[in-house]
Amino acid sequence: KTEERVKNANAWVDKQIEQLINIIKDIGYKGADGNSCVTFGKLFIHYQDVSDSLVGILMRAKRRKRLKYEGDMLFQGQSDNVVITLLE
Repeated sequence: KTEERVKNANAWVDKQIEQLINIIKDIGYKGADGNSCVTFGKLFIHYQDVSDSLVGILMRAKRRKRLKYEGDMLFQGQSDNVVITLLE
C-alpha cells in the first residue's frame, strides 16, 4: 500500500510539473539560450487559478532539473523579478 501511495504521489507531481512547464511555455518568452523563461511574479499571477502549490512544484521541478532559478524558496512580492528558465 505504501509503495502504491508513493507511486501515485510521484505521478501527481510529474503531472503538475508538466502542467507548469506548459504554462511557462505559453506565457513566457524565449531567453538568450532559446529556452522559455518567465518571471515568478507573472507566473504566480497566472498560476493562482490553477493551483495553490506553485512554490512546491517549482522546487520539485528544480530538483528534477526541469527548470532553474536563483535561490531555493520563492516568495510572492519579494521574488517577483526572479527569472525561471526551462531546461529543455
